Amino acid sequence: MLTEYKHALSTQRWEAVAPLIHDNACFIFSEGSYFGKAAVETAFRNTFDLIKNEHYSIKNLVWIYVGEVRASCTYDFAWSGVIDGKLTSGTGRGTTVVVCGGGIWQIIQEHLGPSPK
Repeated sequence: MLTEYKHALSTQRWEAVAPLIHDNACFIFSEGSYFGKAAVETAFRNTFDLIKNEHYSIKNLVWIYVGEVRASCTYDFAWSGVIDGKLTSGTGRGTTVVVCGGGIWQIIQEHLGPSPK
């Protein structure tokens, strides 16, 4: 599921990401918290507009819980891209919760933040 998500993010198109996001999703980023798919869409579109040629990677993925209809994982992430003509990058830690409804896995919660010290 996260591999699909990573590939969808690399398109920098909300239409590719949207099917992977639950209607009641909550995304927590360093700049704010977004509740509901419409708010998450706005956050993603703003990010896609801000960061050009973004590359996003996930490593050290650990699935904490995997059940029939929900799962939770934690991971390290890194990103790089061009902001205002300058190559910029960042790293951090993420936690994602996915749920399955009708045979479709979707992200219902994601929290991205700085790596612990």
